[in-house]
Amino acid sequence: MNILLDALKNSILITGLVMIMMLLIEYVNIHSHGESFKKLRKSPFRQVVVAALLGLVPGCVGGFAVVSLYTHNLLSFGSLVAMMISSSGDEAFIMLAMIPKTAIFLFVLLLFTGIGAGLLVDRFIKVKQRPFAAEEFSLHEECCDKNENQPKHDHSHPQIFSGKGVPRKMTKERISIMAGIAVFIIAVVMGLLEHKHIEGEGGHEGHAHEMVAAAPAESHTHADGTVHTGGHHEAESAAQAEIHEHNDVHTAEFDIFSERWINLIFAGVSLFVLILTARANEHFIKRHLWDHVVKKHFRSIFLWTFGALLVIHFGMQYLDIQHWIKENVIIMILIAVAIGIIPESGPHMVFITLFAGGMIPFSVLLASSIAQDGHTALPLLAESKKSFVLAKAINIVIGFVIGFGVHLAGF
Repeated sequence: MNILLDALKNSILITGLVMIMMLLIEYVNIHSHGESFKKLRKSPFRQVVVAALLGLVPGCVGGFAVVSLYTHNLLSFGSLVAMMISSSGDEAFIMLAMIPKTAIFLFVLLLFTGIGAGLLVDRFIKVKQRPFAAEEFSLHEECCDKNENQPKHDHSHPQIFSGKGVPRKMTKERISIMAGIAVFIIAVVMGLLEHKHIEGEGGHEGHAHEMVAAAPAESHTHADGTVHTGGHHEAESAAQAEIHEHNDVHTAEFDIFSERWINLIFAGVSLFVLILTARANEHFIKRHLWDHVVKKHFRSIFLWTFGALLVIHFGMQYLDIQHWIKENVIIMILIAVAIGIIPESGPHMVFITLFAGGMIPFSVLLASSIAQDGHTALPLLAESKKSFVLAKAINIVIGFVIGFGVHLAGF
């Protein structure tokens, strides 16, 4: 029962954090336009860098933009590869919620790996045939609050918050989103979703679970004198150190990466999103926040998170999967890059949870992150199957080579 409750609380917390970040990204994304990307055609280096940076944006926004630019011959094939390597899809939100310090370090590695791989691919591989001509390119430019009499050719920026003093309709979508955010803020501030601080076997107290405890309380052996040796155990210790931070009297005053402070920061961000939601117009609430973010992502993120946590919890308690994984790291790297073929958000969550629980080294997480790109590649599969297969093959090879190299280095 404790396992189910713990997994449920962590799933609600993680899903809430992810949804808040996705809503905030959606507010920013609606102001984006694609005309400026046409200037990149003259600079292959800039194409790769911009594509890698767009891939780094959490969620599918940046990746979809790069795929559209590539299929319209505005970005090179190397730029596409760079984006797919640097992109983590919706799992980027989850990593920021569960392992923020490791996530930031990982994103930097993915960015430079993507740029380097993209430049090499452009040098040796040329893919000239594209589904569309550059002249046909356009991105979503529908203004969210234009006047009906405004000319159709007027491509001004979407005015999400236009009309000061105009009361917004309290539609069921707006009420549902605002109520969900408000309940989440209250739960976070009151600490209802935080993991309980369990006293260890050796008497040490104060283990602050950063965002999620992937292992049940019975399996915490940090204070029983166990000594970890070897490169992979160092990686495990690093992951566990991020999950279980000691808040003694000397450091309890302020630790930006402690569970309590991170939750309070997200509560503040959630309050900001709540205010934006109250002021946004109906089109933006209905079409962008409700249809695109809530209906499309909420259920899948929660179910994948809850399912992965349950599997890890029960697996660690009833099966000796931790020992098998440690003895078969190379096989885990192969599995990680093979699963990366799937153009879907979710499967990568398993490796994030395993790493957060200290069960796999950083090399497996890195290989998985390089090989997978969420569902940003789905439009590419629909428009250019040859480019999809070739790009995925390159990413898998790069993911395995780098993951294996990092494994040999002891991480």
